[in-house]
Amino acid sequence: MTPQDTTQLPYRPCVGVMLMNAKGDIFVGQRKDSEVAAWQMPQGGIDPGEDPSDAALRELWEETGVTGDLVEVVGQTADWLFYDLPDHLVGKVWKGKYRGQKQLWFLMRFKGDDSQINIETDHPEFSEWVWLPADQLVDNIVPFKRDVYAAVVDSFKGDLCAV
Repeated sequence: MTPQDTTQLPYRPCVGVMLMNAKGDIFVGQRKDSEVAAWQMPQGGIDPGEDPSDAALRELWEETGVTGDLVEVVGQTADWLFYDLPDHLVGKVWKGKYRGQKQLWFLMRFKGDDSQINIETDHPEFSEWVWLPADQLVDNIVPFKRDVYAAVVDSFKGDLCAV
């Protein structure tokens, strides 16, 4: 696929969840399908006709086992955030249908305890997980998503300390 072909592809509609614990740290998981460091927050596609907030709760549950009764939605990004896949991944990810993702992000406060997080789900995405301080988040994320993650942190900065 040429760079010109890539620019003709649409962005995949997606949601992301910034899950914050009582200390204000953020959940990140190491992608199971990566041999290199590829930490990320829970995220995934929006099904046709699905409300983004419902998609965010579904993705959170599918990837972490955390149910909606264990979280409080604190905020949502005002608009879509976009990222492009690196050239070597276009055509391989999502069957070559998309050039990247457009994402709405939700900040959620986790009201449970760590024992209620279970990444061994029906279709596990993460091999391990940790809580990271928000100021360390961007540096630990796969490089092609760092600009989006910086925008997410910036969008929620006023709420990150309000635990």
